[in-house]
Amino acid sequence: MTFVNDENSHSKVRRRSNAKTALLATLIVCGLAVVAVLSRVIDSTRVPYEQTATEESLYVSPGALKRMSLGFNGLVADYYWLRTIQYVGRKIMAHEGPVPLGDLRALDLRALAPLLERTVTLDPQFVAAYEYGAIILPGVDVEKAIDLTKRGIEANPQAWRLYHHLGYIYWQAGRFDEASAAYAAGANVANAPRWMRLMSARMQAEGGSRETARAMYTLLYEEASDQGIRDMALNYLHWLRSLDERDTLRRMLGDFQRRTGKCPGSWRETKQDLRADANLLRFDQNGTPVDPSGVAYRIDPNVCEAILGSTSKIARR
Repeated sequence: MTFVNDENSHSKVRRRSNAKTALLATLIVCGLAVVAVLSRVIDSTRVPYEQTATEESLYVSPGALKRMSLGFNGLVADYYWLRTIQYVGRKIMAHEGPVPLGDLRALDLRALAPLLERTVTLDPQFVAAYEYGAIILPGVDVEKAIDLTKRGIEANPQAWRLYHHLGYIYWQAGRFDEASAAYAAGANVANAPRWMRLMSARMQAEGGSRETARAMYTLLYEEASDQGIRDMALNYLHWLRSLDERDTLRRMLGDFQRRTGKCPGSWRETKQDLRADANLLRFDQNGTPVDPSGVAYRIDPNVCEAILGSTSKIARR
């Protein structure tokens, strides 16, 4: 009798377990189906990708999209997040010439803000989307970047990195008092690092200095979880390093010109002078000074200054 009861009990447990598994599987399938249906609704009138992405806001509002997701907000938010990354990536690949740092208007990223808005409307705790917007969107529309980041702070008040990104946007716009206030507010968040308060003070004292910029992009590089943001910060750091190197070379070329009465025709004529600044510069195997991307600097004879080589990966700004 006991054996029969135990067998019945185990059978009931198995049925419950199977029922839960079936329910979870059904929910996953339904979620994927919702994403597929939404994708077809949005893209039913297929036009070039950029135009489709831009005109989505005319057809489906973020609020309506949230209702249409039938509770699978996270899955649909992931879908829009992937579209955002693809959209920016395609724009960069299609752009002819180097992408200017800090000013992305040439990429015509008009759909970036609507795509990010959909992502965070569907999932207000999607911190990575706010962070990405705080880095990329200022190059398109500063005020929209500020609004998006503030919205992220409201939805995630304990995410101190969002205060860091808000401070970055204000700093980049030259609004140092507001940047200082953003860092000060972030410094009061639990687990915020000590440098948040130090950065607040630095904004007040020397917001526009090159050293502040170097500190800012170093922090962005070290703290970012998104590889795209890290790459962007590293590009800025290389650009700043190149500015320092060109300043050093400008002084050296000026000394050479005052001493000899002419501008050197090549770096070979300046070997002695370059040796004095060897600790501040980097050289190729021929002893020619190179930029952080490894491309040799050129001498512009018209102004007797060091300039970037034609194949340099350092941004022109």
